[in-house]
Amino acid sequence: MSTDIEIAQSAVMRPIAEIAARAGVPSDVLIPYGHHFAKLDMAYVESLRARPQGKLILVTAINPTPPGEGKTTTTIGLGDALNRIGRRAVIALREPSLGPVFGRKGGATGGGYAQVVPMEAINLHFTGDFHAITTAHNLLSALLDNHLYWGNALDIDPRAVVWRRVLDVNDRALRQVVASLGDGTNGSPRETGFDITVASEVMAILCLASELSDLERRLAAIVVARTRIGDPVTAGDLGAAGAMAVLLKEAIQPNLAQTLEGSAVLVHGGPFANIAHGCNSVLATRSALALGQFAVTEAGFGADLGAEKFLDIKCRAADLKPDVAVVVATLRALKYQGGAEAKRVGEPDGAALERGLANLGRHMENLRGFGLPVAVAINNFAGDTADEHAAVQAYCAAQGVEAIICTHWAEGGAGAEALAHHVVALAEGGTAAFQPLYPLEMPLLDKIETVAKRIYRAGAVSVSPHAAKALKRFEAEGWGDLPICMAKTPYSFSADEALLGAPEGFALPVREVRLSAGAGFVVAICGEVMTMPGLPKSPAAARIRLGAGGRIEGLS
Repeated sequence: MSTDIEIAQSAVMRPIAEIAARAGVPSDVLIPYGHHFAKLDMAYVESLRARPQGKLILVTAINPTPPGEGKTTTTIGLGDALNRIGRRAVIALREPSLGPVFGRKGGATGGGYAQVVPMEAINLHFTGDFHAITTAHNLLSALLDNHLYWGNALDIDPRAVVWRRVLDVNDRALRQVVASLGDGTNGSPRETGFDITVASEVMAILCLASELSDLERRLAAIVVARTRIGDPVTAGDLGAAGAMAVLLKEAIQPNLAQTLEGSAVLVHGGPFANIAHGCNSVLATRSALALGQFAVTEAGFGADLGAEKFLDIKCRAADLKPDVAVVVATLRALKYQGGAEAKRVGEPDGAALERGLANLGRHMENLRGFGLPVAVAINNFAGDTADEHAAVQAYCAAQGVEAIICTHWAEGGAGAEALAHHVVALAEGGTAAFQPLYPLEMPLLDKIETVAKRIYRAGAVSVSPHAAKALKRFEAEGWGDLPICMAKTPYSFSADEALLGAPEGFALPVREVRLSAGAGFVVAICGEVMTMPGLPKSPAAARIRLGAGGRIEGLS
């Protein structure tokens, strides 16, 4: 059987102007990057606001196994399927980070015959958006250190600098470092560290900004440090926002690509859902809604992370109202959540499957609590059995939810047509009554506890003294009405990745909170989750190479 990269490399791609024309995008607003993908001119993107909006379909998932469960693949397959049944659909996805591409998880352009192409370009440098974000972020770091060097007119306390540097590669050695070593001509030493680019507040800002002026306003609001008397110091105070916005002027323009079947895909922005808010850009999603009868988008990792943040952060920021939530589940992930060994989840195991179904049930219940109709997409894998599929369908039916077996990996959009018909019926049924989980007026700690208890089913929240003090300070300074961005393991409802299934009554440890004033949320870091991931023992990078004629091999 062909691999994902072999399928992608054998595809006959259309000129990007042809893909644009199918979506109603005129060729003169395209900024081509080669023949097969392009950026959309910003003035055109802003003009789309005046158009009627289509239906918004959110694709999310249960808690995954480490390799993932095909959420992006399902999003693409569903978009292709909607177009196949005569419903104009535009897909909106995140851009892949180089961290997982060279780490454990691989790329993020789908798989099999439900892929976005050109797969190699999108998974690697693409249009340079992540490089621009990395550079803009680190320019602010350089300007901050330069201010300290040239007399520190703002009286910044070097011990209260909170702005770290970023790099879009998993590198645990950079989590905690000492900067500015040397004599007085090189600066003064201080502790700092690196996060991965997808955890950068600049990434979040780019993805939540509504236009160029909003981008610069948000950049100026970034809090980078505090003075010796405790007052916040912002990027605007350092005079950095203008230059940062210049570096991001092209990066904020959504990227247009294509599926193997020629569906239009807007691929833009890429914050991780376990350590950031996990959604593609507001501009991409809004553009997809204006261009299609249906916009199909995804939120990262399981619904406890990506979907919750999509609904409580992104939907508020962009005034979005989803019409349907699709939960992707696989037999192997359900068995994993039921206690099966990771290396044996591909084998029949009815007992583990039955135990793991509680995880799916929890996600369905949570999403319905947001006022959304729910469908379940069973992403079929080789080795799946009809009896186990039937068990999942029966469980979902008992909860009043239809579970549909999808074979889009092997068959493309044709393998998700049944799901497409069901999603259309739900979306046009008019039963969605979306409402966020909590009001913004609620105190920050209460918001954290609301997510922990209502979404995760924690019995208590254990907040470190340092984090508790910071929450009170944020509220005193006027940031108490921001939503919360939870950072935790994606593999469990808890902060312990070994606590599988649908646990209840555990204590959720919040070890640190970070203010993202420009992005417009407060990050609560739970347990041992790291904002700079490390590479696994056998990283994917060791298997990626150039073959004959410069052909990329080993990318997945």
